[in-house]
Amino acid sequence: MTPASPATDPIGAEEQRRLYRRTLTVVVISQVFGGAGLAAGVTVGGLLAQDLVGGESVAGLPAALFTLGSALAAFTVGRVSQRSGRRLGLAGGFLVGAVGAAFIVLAAVLENLPLFFVALFVYGGGTATNLQARYAGTDLAPAQSRGTAVSIAMVSTTFGAVAGPNLVDPLGDLARALGVPALTGPFLLAAVAYGLAGLVLLVFLRPDPLLTARRIADERSRAALAAGGEGSDAALEPAAGSSRGVAVGATIMVLTQVSMVAIMTMTPVHMRHHDHSLGDVGFVIGLHVGAMFLPSLVTGPLVDRIGRVPMAAASGVTLLAAGVLAALAPGDSMPLIAAALVLLGLGWNFGLIAGTALIVDATTLETRAKTQGAVDVLIALSGAGGGALSGMVVGASSFATLALGGGLLALLLVPALVWYQRPHPAVS
Repeated sequence: MTPASPATDPIGAEEQRRLYRRTLTVVVISQVFGGAGLAAGVTVGGLLAQDLVGGESVAGLPAALFTLGSALAAFTVGRVSQRSGRRLGLAGGFLVGAVGAAFIVLAAVLENLPLFFVALFVYGGGTATNLQARYAGTDLAPAQSRGTAVSIAMVSTTFGAVAGPNLVDPLGDLARALGVPALTGPFLLAAVAYGLAGLVLLVFLRPDPLLTARRIADERSRAALAAGGEGSDAALEPAAGSSRGVAVGATIMVLTQVSMVAIMTMTPVHMRHHDHSLGDVGFVIGLHVGAMFLPSLVTGPLVDRIGRVPMAAASGVTLLAAGVLAALAPGDSMPLIAAALVLLGLGWNFGLIAGTALIVDATTLETRAKTQGAVDVLIALSGAGGGALSGMVVGASSFATLALGGGLLALLLVPALVWYQRPHPAVS
């Protein structure tokens, strides 16, 4: 491909690629730390709530609270990013999450339930930011590589997210050595990890990818107009806004989030009821979180090559298989429970990357970050609902009922995808 002349392409394709690679490198480093912070609430949040409050029905409350907090954070990070760039929006979100994790530890030490609940809400800022960071990789990406860009940002989360749950026992020992409850150990890690993720972005995410993408698009548009032609880079031109693409992308991610969060939240409690050790719980959740992020190396290219819709359909089938297996697996069978949780993470991965690519395709640079933040609010709220209801369902019925219901819920993807495949109305 011959680079465009400076008269029509002030920045140049090679410079764009260099900035794209630099952005991905910084995002990858931050996501390694962010993944470690994310894992704390997933692994021991419900167990810590049980210790502080008592009763199985509250086990889903931490997931609901930090997911609800992530809804507010998603909205705020999206708005700040739209106005001031990804660097300030993402760095601020991670630093807020670090503060929340630190106060969870303090609340557990003081056995202060109001502080515990507020801290869980604040901790959700890190969860939202961890997901919002996936968009930063797409700002300078070519249109045909957006799924791959999302996958690179996501897969880097794997390292910290898998390490965190598998460090539950040593982190518990560290917590006891520091004179705090053992279950707060992962939150000690989260406070440090989220803080480091925020600092990496604040210091190194320069130039800001979203602001740079806007500048490149504006400069190329002006140069093209001056030359009497049209802009040449489809990757940076505003996409033809599609409300249908945004609606279906959001639906895919919401349904996969509810299904995944509901089953995942109650799995540690289910395992403890069947006398699995805390180390076993950490191992299974580590496999689950790994399946959420590690397959991104393959999922992203598949989303780009075979399409958003087929991968979204694969998400629904995989989540259904996960729910059925989790419902049928004996409570004392760690291999079958682990297999179900791996399928659960894989189905979520398919849905998130396919849905994210649809959202990016359907938005323009002028509104992209704000729209992405609004969609992630819906994802967070749906996750909060799934987390809160999961404990109630298990308390009123059983884990098998919850798992089967979560799997069946994913089938609602089918009508959404059928609607999306219908011919789009002409745009006047």
